[in-house]
Amino acid sequence: MTKPAPRQPTILCIASYRKGDAFLVSAKRQGWRVLLLTSKSLEHDDWPRESLDDVYYIADVEKRWHMPDVIKGVSYLARTVRIDRIVALDDFDVEKAAALREHLRVPGMGDTTARYFRDKLAMRTRAKEEGLKIPAFVPVVNHGEIAAFLAETPGPYVLKPRMMAAAIGIRKVATPDEVWSVLERLGDEQSFFVLEQFVPGEVFHVDSLVSDNQVRFAVASQYGTPPLETSHDGRVFTTRTVKRRSPEERALLSFNRTLLKALGLRSGVSHSEFIKSRADGSYYFLETSARVGGAHIVDLIEAATGLNLWAEWARLECREEIDPYRVVPLRREYAGLLVSLARQERPDLSGYDDPEVVWRLDKKHHAGLVVRSPSLPRVETLLASYTERFYQDFFASVPPRMTAAE
Repeated sequence: MTKPAPRQPTILCIASYRKGDAFLVSAKRQGWRVLLLTSKSLEHDDWPRESLDDVYYIADVEKRWHMPDVIKGVSYLARTVRIDRIVALDDFDVEKAAALREHLRVPGMGDTTARYFRDKLAMRTRAKEEGLKIPAFVPVVNHGEIAAFLAETPGPYVLKPRMMAAAIGIRKVATPDEVWSVLERLGDEQSFFVLEQFVPGEVFHVDSLVSDNQVRFAVASQYGTPPLETSHDGRVFTTRTVKRRSPEERALLSFNRTLLKALGLRSGVSHSEFIKSRADGSYYFLETSARVGGAHIVDLIEAATGLNLWAEWARLECREEIDPYRVVPLRREYAGLLVSLARQERPDLSGYDDPEVVWRLDKKHHAGLVVRSPSLPRVETLLASYTERFYQDFFASVPPRMTAAE
C-alpha cells in the first residue's frame, strides 16, 4: 500500500505593519505553507506574494485590531487548516500571536512569557527578581510609592509607555514636580506607564537567535547616539558592531544570555538593549523584545556576519523539530549603519562611493547606508565622516512619535 504524502506544515505570520519579507520568503523555501494575516490598510502593499499561499486581512483603525475578531477569524480558518506555527513579525503583534497560540494550543510563546518581551514594567520586574542590574524604576500605580521613589532617586527621569515599541511615547522628565504634572495630564492612562531613573551612558544592543533555551547566535553593537536622543532631539541614527573578543563584547553577550534565560525565551529572535553607566562603568538592562531589531539593524548584522536575521529566524521556526538548529558559517567582519530623514524625496547617495559601502536605503525622504570592513577603526572613521556629511546633505527632523499610529 502506498503511504500517503506527508502533510505540508503551515505557518501563520502576523504583521500589523509592513515588514518581514525575508522571513516569508525563507519560510516558503523550507517547504512550508505560508499564510499572512495583516491589516486591511496594507492590502495593496508589495508583499512577496509568490511566497504566500494565502493572505487574510483584518479591519484596522490606525493599525489597531479588535482581538475577539482576530481570534474568531483565525479559529474559523483552523477548522480546515491545521496551523503548526504562529509568528509575530512586529513588536506590536507579539501579544496577538501569544493570545492565538494560547487559544488554539499551538506551540510557542504564551501570554505570560510574551508579557516579559512587550511590557516594560513586566520585563523590569522580572529582571529585578532575577538579580539583574537595571535602572531604578517604579510602577506608575500607587502615588505613595511614586512619591517615595522621587524622594529617594535623583532625576532626571524617563516615563515610558509599557506596551509601545522603540522610543515611541517616551518622555524625559527633569524634576519631581514635572513628573507629577505629566501624570496629572495622563489621568486614567497613567497606569500604562513605568517611571525610570535616567542613566547617562553608552547604549548597546544585542541581537540574538535562540533555540532550545540556548543563544545560538548573537551580535553586540553600539549606538552612536542613544535611540531616545535620536528620536527626541532629531539626530542621524548610527550603530556599529563592537570589537570582537573585547571585554565589552564578552560582558554584553554574557548579560544577554543571562537575561533571555531569566525571561524565558526558549526559541526565537530577540533584540535587547543595555547601557554602560558613565557613573560606575556597569552595564544595566534597558529593554528587550521578541522580534528582529528595527531601523535596518538587520542589514547591519547581515553585512558584518553574512546572516540575515529574518531569513535565519524562519529557518529556525520551520526546521527546529525536524533537524537541530545550527547557525550557518558566518563572516566575522565589522559594519556600521547610518539612517536619517531626508529633505529630498529621493536623496542622492552616489557621492558616498567608498568601496566599504555595501548597502543603500531606497525609501522616500530617507537616506541610509551600511559600510563593512575587516577593520573596526575603518568603520568608525567612515561613520564619523558620513554622519557629518549626512547632516549637511540630507538631514531633516520631525517631532517624536508619541503613538504607534503617527
